[in-house]
Amino acid sequence: MRFALFTLSVVLAASSFFAQAKMYKWVDEEGQMHFGDKIPPKYRVKEHDELNEHGVQTRHREAAKTPEEKAEEVRLEKERKAAVLAEKRQKKLDRELLDIYSSERDLVIARDSRINAIATQIQMSEAVISESNKVIESTEKRIAKIKASNREVPDNLYNRIDSEKQHVVLQMKVMNNHIKRSDEILAQFNGYIERFRVAQTR
Repeated sequence: MRFALFTLSVVLAASSFFAQAKMYKWVDEEGQMHFGDKIPPKYRVKEHDELNEHGVQTRHREAAKTPEEKAEEVRLEKERKAAVLAEKRQKKLDRELLDIYSSERDLVIARDSRINAIATQIQMSEAVISESNKVIESTEKRIAKIKASNREVPDNLYNRIDSEKQHVVLQMKVMNNHIKRSDEILAQFNGYIERFRVAQTR
């Protein structure tokens, strides 16, 4: 420590003729502190201090970041911006909920109304599927009777069965989409209700 102070004193004395002299302080790989009016190039990218003519620190420079540190810094900044954006969107949704719905009961009514409407569509699909299955069953029985009497089965009967089966497949897809949509609405409005409760307390 005494050596470092002595070194600093010598350097400052030698630089007393220059009122605006810039000094540097850095530490080498062995932990030894150095002072000088010039800093070796390899230490410019490492942590060091700039001093004025009185030996007072005027600027502290951090060590240059590694590629990994820079990548991590970029990642964290992206996460921070994403969090800020998500918070803004949530606040906007909260304001909209409070503007549209005056009470939690209104949200429940809106939710149930949408789900009931979809339930009606599901029932319609079920009815269509049931009717098609009846047609398929009756046609198959008719074909069986024709075959039992050793007569040739008309092609239109087979075509009718194929057509009704395709109709069943289509209506099953439609019905499953309605069920999926109903589940989505239920989850969505239950989320709205939770946010509405939070927004009311703010």
